[in-house]
Amino acid sequence: MNSVYAGLGATIFDVMSRLAAECGAVNLGQGFPEQDGPRDIREAAARAVVENSNQYPPMRGLPELRQAVAAHYNGRQGLDLDWTREVTITSGATEAIAAALLAFIEPGDEVVLFEPLYDAYLPMVRRAGGVPRMVRLEPPHWRLEREKVAAAFSPRTRLVVINTPLNPSASVISREELAMLAELCRAHDAIVLSDEVWEEVLFEGLRFDSMLHVLRERTLKIGSAGKMFSLTGWKVGFACGAPALTEQFVKAHQFLTFTTPPNLQRAVAYGLGKPAAYFEEMCAGFQRSRNRLSAALGGEGFALLPSRGAYFISIDLPASGIAMSDTAFAEHAVKCGVATIPFSAFYAGPGAPNLVRLCFAKSDETLDRGAEALIAAKRSA
Repeated sequence: MNSVYAGLGATIFDVMSRLAAECGAVNLGQGFPEQDGPRDIREAAARAVVENSNQYPPMRGLPELRQAVAAHYNGRQGLDLDWTREVTITSGATEAIAAALLAFIEPGDEVVLFEPLYDAYLPMVRRAGGVPRMVRLEPPHWRLEREKVAAAFSPRTRLVVINTPLNPSASVISREELAMLAELCRAHDAIVLSDEVWEEVLFEGLRFDSMLHVLRERTLKIGSAGKMFSLTGWKVGFACGAPALTEQFVKAHQFLTFTTPPNLQRAVAYGLGKPAAYFEEMCAGFQRSRNRLSAALGGEGFALLPSRGAYFISIDLPASGIAMSDTAFAEHAVKCGVATIPFSAFYAGPGAPNLVRLCFAKSDETLDRGAEALIAAKRSA
């Protein structure tokens, strides 16, 4: 058995979702919206199954979707992408990340990673033969500090993986931080794999800055239709980068999933044609949900960290007067009727901050029930 995977258990998301089902608890743990995305996009997928070909589409993706991705990023972020040479469609963002790691690093190459980090990164880096170099970001603002970041680079650094907005912290990397990282990458001849799947979920009118804005020739940007349209089960992703990176990337992609269901590609192309108002209304809805949950918990004395992007918010347990560890509180809370995610799951080693993550992409009723259960858990902790 492969040693990387042999020592792994079930993901924390699977564990907490299973416990939520067993306990009949509200699931504020796993990060998916409670309601499906726009009906017209789903109907476009249904029509495409009946009216269009269901055989293998092109390995790089349907031209209509690659064109739509390039047009979307040009209109929303001012990025000038050549759809024929710089856009690849993948079976979700995770497949894109796996393909990039397999394509860009050799065994022994060092990969800079930032904690807290999405739990898939570390095993994928190790399976590709990479040597992780961890940089810890500190709450509540989770900023990239030059001294810490620079210390993680060495002559063996080949790749840097970033995530903005960052899951689980809901923080957003600033343009200045991106520029600092770009400078270090140029100096060390490193590539950036930029996981930007939450790019359309920003609050208080925040403008998104992509790593492609500051390191155009050395960045592979990853996007997700599932996050853009609240259709997480579709697993349709985008990988965008300079031709030299894309040509290497597709060599790995072609031997992983090869391609992605054509009806979903056509439906996503349709969705990307939606006006800017769709994305603004989506963000406003998530922001309203965040504020509703925050108000309910704040009234009970919960200390919450800032949530600037994605649909997560975190509870600072010590500052909330809760003496339990994140794991112990998560286990206690699910018995009280609500599933959360302990932050230690997003760290490679000990010393994680004592926080739990909540997902607020839920209905008002679910949020209210979750808040009531969290209040009960706090009072009985």
